[in-house]
Amino acid sequence: MAVEWSAQAAGLVEASPDAIIGVDSTGAIVLVNAQAERLFGYDRRDLVGASVEMLVPEAARGVHPAHRRDYLADPHPRAMGAGMELAGRRRDGATFPAEISLSSLQVEGESLVVAAVRDVTAWKRASEAQAQLAAIVQSSHDAIVGKTLAGVITTWNPGAERLYGYPAREMLGRRVDVLYTPDRAAEEDRLLARIASGEQVEQHLTERVRSDRQVITVSLAMSPIRDTTGTIVGVASVSRDASERQRAELKFRGLLEAAPDAILGVDGSGTIVLANAQAERLFGYVRSELLGKPVEILVPEAARGIHPHHRDGYFADPKARPMGAGMQLAGRRKDGEEFPAEISLSALETEDGLLVSAAVRDVSERLEAQAEREKLKAQAERERLERQLHQAQRLESLGQLAGGVAHDFNNLLGVILNYLAFVEEVLETEEPDRAARDSARADVTQIRRAAERATGLTHQLLAFARREVARPRVIDLNHIVEDVRQLLQRTLGEHITLMTSLSRTIGPILADPGQIEQILLNLAVNARDAMPTGGVLSIETDDVTLPSGHGSGWDVPAGAYTLVRVTDSGTGMTQAIVDRAFEPFFTTKPKGQGTGLGLATVYGIVVQAGGTIAINSDPGHGTTISVMLPVTDQRPEPAPACDPMAANRGTGQTVLLVEDEDALREVTRRILTRNGYEVITAANGAEALALVATTTRLDLLLTDVIMPEMVGKELAERVRALRPDIRVLFMSGYAQPVLASQGTLDPSVTLVAKPFTEAELLAEVLASLAAESTGSGADLDTRVGP
Repeated sequence: MAVEWSAQAAGLVEASPDAIIGVDSTGAIVLVNAQAERLFGYDRRDLVGASVEMLVPEAARGVHPAHRRDYLADPHPRAMGAGMELAGRRRDGATFPAEISLSSLQVEGESLVVAAVRDVTAWKRASEAQAQLAAIVQSSHDAIVGKTLAGVITTWNPGAERLYGYPAREMLGRRVDVLYTPDRAAEEDRLLARIASGEQVEQHLTERVRSDRQVITVSLAMSPIRDTTGTIVGVASVSRDASERQRAELKFRGLLEAAPDAILGVDGSGTIVLANAQAERLFGYVRSELLGKPVEILVPEAARGIHPHHRDGYFADPKARPMGAGMQLAGRRKDGEEFPAEISLSALETEDGLLVSAAVRDVSERLEAQAEREKLKAQAERERLERQLHQAQRLESLGQLAGGVAHDFNNLLGVILNYLAFVEEVLETEEPDRAARDSARADVTQIRRAAERATGLTHQLLAFARREVARPRVIDLNHIVEDVRQLLQRTLGEHITLMTSLSRTIGPILADPGQIEQILLNLAVNARDAMPTGGVLSIETDDVTLPSGHGSGWDVPAGAYTLVRVTDSGTGMTQAIVDRAFEPFFTTKPKGQGTGLGLATVYGIVVQAGGTIAINSDPGHGTTISVMLPVTDQRPEPAPACDPMAANRGTGQTVLLVEDEDALREVTRRILTRNGYEVITAANGAEALALVATTTRLDLLLTDVIMPEMVGKELAERVRALRPDIRVLFMSGYAQPVLASQGTLDPSVTLVAKPFTEAELLAEVLASLAAESTGSGADLDTRVGP
């Protein structure tokens, strides 16, 4: 409906400074005034008849009809600024904070709600600014005091309480006379008169009396307070303890005099206005001879003509220049002697204008020391080259060590010893049946395989000493990398990602396959130890052709080569460590965790094969080891096939045996089976979990610690979650270093050590089965191995 008003009422509505909007019970707008058009940006014709929700922000439109109905159910006047956070929406979509008053009218028998809307954006901003200003005043360390032109205190902040010792409740409404010394009253009257005339007072030093009657020196700034008409109605006073400033100035002067560098202050005309004691000592002048003189007296004669130009340029664009900014500068003493100098510059705005502070340092001794260091560095480089030249000769003396290091024999000896025991029993039988003989024959095969692997390891140890007559054959280096990849991944552990990038254009090489595998394994182990928290190990192959007189830095003749590059993202090495990396017995690992033979062995193998090796490393950026091996004209031989997995069988008390080494898993199964245990075997964690889900009875989990995909601790925890009462016994021959660096198990855990005898294993299994179950996967039952 359209609402008609008397001419007088319509005039009042149109003249209202607030937007007036009339809304009927359906929410339709029936009345707007000119201010509503200006405020919301709509023409009156667009508003009348439209829903009032078009003026409500989108976020509130959904609930606004309900609020409107609630108001119509109980219409009562709501005054402007009733504490409600409201907003309006203009035609262009912009929203603004608003205050809205509501009232209800009866027009021709129908309820009409009249809303007066006011944009309070400016008021809110002013309130926020006023609150911010009040917070600044309250948090200021300076004493900020407001007073009338008659000197009556109207405001007193916490800074004034701290400085003068009076709380605000004692000072508000009092005259400031209580702070004056007897001889300062007339001075204060003069200051108030100046403020009343519109002046401002800056950095006026005077004295004030604290509440404890102590007289202090303060730095005072005063400015007029004006009302909305511009009339001066009061004084704002900001004061600060100048006694502390004076102490600070004395302290500054003391520091300036004690500075190890010569400090000079120069003004815009190039005149020296400040000099410290070190400036007197460095340049040979007394202070009175420096102050007031042009700074060019300290500049070498060759540069005096252009120095004013440089000085003017710096004053035009003063930027801090630190000491030692790479500029070759010099100074001149009183006796004419010149010296190399480093000079830092900085600019300071003062009451007397811009000053430049120059700190001057004589670097004669440092330059001499630097020259000496360069000389020593060159000498060290010569010595490094000499050590590298004689390294091969030093390796010859280590041949006797080849048979003394065999930590990899642990698993091999465990297989050999126990399979030999099985064969001995068959031989002691007077008339062994066919099945017994077949079993003994299979045992002998396992012994032979283990012995062949031990022989290959011996060859590799001898290759370290370069006393081994290698058994090279034509091989494809890519095939060796692919064949050893699974072993490398198991050696590295799950926390390290192994990546390979193999060039399909490389030529074949003539080398011992076992020795090449040993190179890759040794380099991978070193990389693993350099990445204790994980990382990436990449192995790349490529073909390289070195022309005659190549000068590439590779210490090999011209020709075709196959390059294998092993790169890790680990801790890297300093140059000092790189220089000694191939030395036998040199290691950076803790005692007992490295023999220092890994890279020495690699070096011996590579050189014996006619190749060369290089290390590129930087602390914190990883290491790359590159091996160059000569290409042969012959074709590569195929890689040998892998042995099949041993079969699972068993009877008796139930033991779940998890071991990824086929031969060791089989010999362990036989030990347990022959001694009254029913044995279920698995080659990895996934197989073991599948067996747990389908097996009715399980008494003991006997698991290796280091396995691919799932380590022993994780497997034990997951099995314990399914079978809380199961006992757990770990076994491993090389777990301890990994445990210490990766935390696979608690550092205090003990293991059944490999290789173990039948009696030792049975004793530990029996002890584990007899132990009380903890019932917790986090506190696993482990037994001490022999």
